[in-house]
Amino acid sequence: MYVCSCFGVTEEQIKQHAESGACTPRQIASQCKAGTDCGGCVRRIQALLGRGGCPRRELLDQGRPAFGAPGPERGPVADETPARLPDAA
Repeated sequence: MYVCSCFGVTEEQIKQHAESGACTPRQIASQCKAGTDCGGCVRRIQALLGRGGCPRRELLDQGRPAFGAPGPERGPVADETPARLPDAA
């Protein structure tokens, strides 16, 4: 069954992209363009992705960083202080 008529993307293709790690409609769009023309399929893509099926989403729900090296030796990304550049002369 087609999910995105504009680009001919099927429900099976959306599921394959999700199994490959796409967690959001934007990530699906970057892989197959679905949802980038008329936008009529975005809600259907959201429904297919559901909640909780994404490993990164599970990390975020647990309050852990979704990217980078999680662990006690590294604090949350939001708490990191950016390095200061030397003042220009």
